[in-house]
Amino acid sequence: MVTGTGCPAVEVNATELRDVGAASALPQGQWSQAADEARRAVGAVGEQAILRLLRTGGVPQVRHVAAESDAYGYDIAAGPSSERAHLEVKSTTNPTRLVIHLTRHEYEVMASDAAWHMVAVLVGRDGDAVNVATVSRAWLHTAVPADQDEAGRWESVRLEVPAHAISPGLMTRTWELVVDGPAPSRPIWTFQPAVPLSA
Repeated sequence: MVTGTGCPAVEVNATELRDVGAASALPQGQWSQAADEARRAVGAVGEQAILRLLRTGGVPQVRHVAAESDAYGYDIAAGPSSERAHLEVKSTTNPTRLVIHLTRHEYEVMASDAAWHMVAVLVGRDGDAVNVATVSRAWLHTAVPADQDEAGRWESVRLEVPAHAISPGLMTRTWELVVDGPAPSRPIWTFQPAVPLSA
């Protein structure tokens, strides 16, 4: 059973997971309200970090549309109308792997909006962007599940993004934001050489 937001209806705590009988009866996934709230908090901090980078980088007309509504299917609109980028921000504090959650709505907006780009941000302890990358749209198209039957459809998916689908920096078709800052002490998400974005 899941709630209307797609979360398990029953919260599982660590004590229950240690119980062998209970653990064997539980699905592999685990959800807790605290973990969900922490993930949302990191997401909000990441969006603010990208907003600061765009504004200090001189990108015109930066608007945090996620603060207005989830209906847009992305978090930030940036750039003049002729070069507008629609940025879906995915935030994490884990430098070793990039795991994202993509909703069906976000995916459908990506599929129909050439200005849509996914930006991954590694959030530091101070709330700043330690590193920023662009996730390949082409890879996202291949990674989402296919609906198997008209009676069911996926609404949200958890994806671990492979190195070949991540390019350093924030790149759109018309502009690139170069992020100056301290180099990470270890490789971040095992970046591969940057490649041009493809639809």
